[in-house]
Amino acid sequence: MKYTKLSVTVDVAIFTIQDNDLKVLLIKRNLEPFRGFWALPGGFVRDKENLDEAAKRELEEETGVKNVYLEQLYSFGEVGRDPRGKIITIAYMALVNYDRVNVKATTDASDAQWFPVSKLPKLAFDHDKILSYALKRLRWKFEYTAVAFSLLPRKFAISEIQRIYEIVFNKGFDKRNFAKKILSLNIIREEGVKRDVSHRPPMLYSLKKDIGQIIEIL
Repeated sequence: MKYTKLSVTVDVAIFTIQDNDLKVLLIKRNLEPFRGFWALPGGFVRDKENLDEAAKRELEEETGVKNVYLEQLYSFGEVGRDPRGKIITIAYMALVNYDRVNVKATTDASDAQWFPVSKLPKLAFDHDKILSYALKRLRWKFEYTAVAFSLLPRKFAISEIQRIYEIVFNKGFDKRNFAKKILSLNIIREEGVKRDVSHRPPMLYSLKKDIGQIIEIL
């Protein structure tokens, strides 16, 4: 039997929150096809590495970002998605704290920058579709897991949690109802009142350990 020659790539949609905005990390391609276009970090899977290894390697090689948890997202294999041939890509997603990563372009990327998801440049390949799907999955995780708390310091006010949710969902939430729902979940504990503030000091909280994987936040 004759088999169609097939290649596999990995692409990573990595999100953060900076300056009260949800942002995604993009690289400017320094190779054809789409040289000079912005794209998600990624590349071809090597013969002797698995998908997760390839995603972590490509992310570090092109952006300098390493030691972050990557979650496999979806596979994209539409005919004609890559002018180099029949290429299926496995997309990954991550959410990181902006202050804990050091971004720098390397290897076949001429630049690497954070872009607001509301103001994206024209993207290479079908990366607009990949990014759209990743954003939907990210919002789902915010609704049903405690992933948002990974962006907070160890001690935080409920208003800080609410602000993150408002940024990711691009809408406001009622302050009283939001606080009531978070407290009803029994996933945070009181850590005392915040000191050294000119206004009414808020209560600080921390996330409890050993909470469930699925939590209906919203």
